[in-house]
Formats: sequence, structure tokens, C-alpha cells
Amino acid sequence: MGDGTTVTCHGPGTPYSADHGKSTSPDCGHRYERSAADQPDGRYKGTATATWTVTWTAPALNDGGTFTETRQTAFSVRVGEVQVLN
Repeated sequence: MGDGTTVTCHGPGTPYSADHGKSTSPDCGHRYERSAADQPDGRYKGTATATWTVTWTAPALNDGGTFTETRQTAFSVRVGEVQVLN
């Protein structure tokens, strides 16, 4: 996640819908605890990796198998700070 945290999600996650608002993910998410102001370019830099394992069958051909596909994408995110005063 760029801040020293690793998040591993199992399954597809929960689709976003507007009624969720800004609540945290119920099954896979990350909350940054600090601003990225002290990071290069004021951004956290990380890598998102998705791995799929696919099992397939073709009964008519008496064939099948399993393969794994992995994709990675670098990302950067600007994290600011909001202070609420009452």
C-alpha cells in the first residue's frame, strides 16, 4: 500500500454501491493512518497484484486443466489530512 502495509484479499470483494457511502470495505480494504506529505511527490507508491486460478473442463474432449494468471499494476495515491474542529 506504500505505507509498509500489505493487504491480501480473498474472493472478489463487495461491489460498491452509493448506499455504502464512505464506509470502510466489509471484506477487504485499507485505511491510511498518516498523510503522504513526507513521501516523495507527496504520494504513497505501491503495487496492486491480482492472481486468478482457473480450473476448466471440456467433457466432450475429455480434457481439462488449471492455470494461474497474475497481473500487477503500480499505483500512487495522495493522502491528505482532514481535521475537524468543534
